Amino acid sequence: MFRFFADRWLKRFSNHYDYDVSYMRHMLEVSPSAFFKFSKLNGAAAHREAAPRDASFAASLVGAVAEDCGPCAQLVVNMAREAGMGRDQIGAVLTRNVSAMNGDTALGFRFAEAVIGRSPEADEVREAIRAQWGEKGVIDLTLNLQIGRLYPMVKAGLGYAKTCQRLKIDETPVEVVKEAA
Repeated sequence: MFRFFADRWLKRFSNHYDYDVSYMRHMLEVSPSAFFKFSKLNGAAAHREAAPRDASFAASLVGAVAEDCGPCAQLVVNMAREAGMGRDQIGAVLTRNVSAMNGDTALGFRFAEAVIGRSPEADEVREAIRAQWGEKGVIDLTLNLQIGRLYPMVKAGLGYAKTCQRLKIDETPVEVVKEAA
């Protein structure tokens, strides 16, 4: 019964976002127990209690781009657009153009970059987040960043991360910059 509903959810999700869910279907078929545990991360991936939308999606985008060359990062782009994040802000994150980011986007971006890079700046940025949005904001951005990284890594671990694609915001291609020049 649960597998029936999970299969329907996967089909709707795949159709809605034009996203290949083969790795999740594989998990559902081979290890339903693992699939249902993994699917609980969807709530954590969408968690945003204190940090604003643009900061949260900036962290998610940085995480997805760090671990993926296309489909999972595109999924986060599409979700950010659906949530109302501006094309210009998504583009600024993908091209690492901090000067084009609004304050929320820049703070989420700087935090995610600092954590991924294990930068000494992480403490300073974390304190700025605490000052802006409290401890809940730090938790929001940490979950957004790390869950944004987790899905592509699970996909890769299962052998399904075989496709790279050029990212688009709506229908406009974007030249993603993965590392600072």
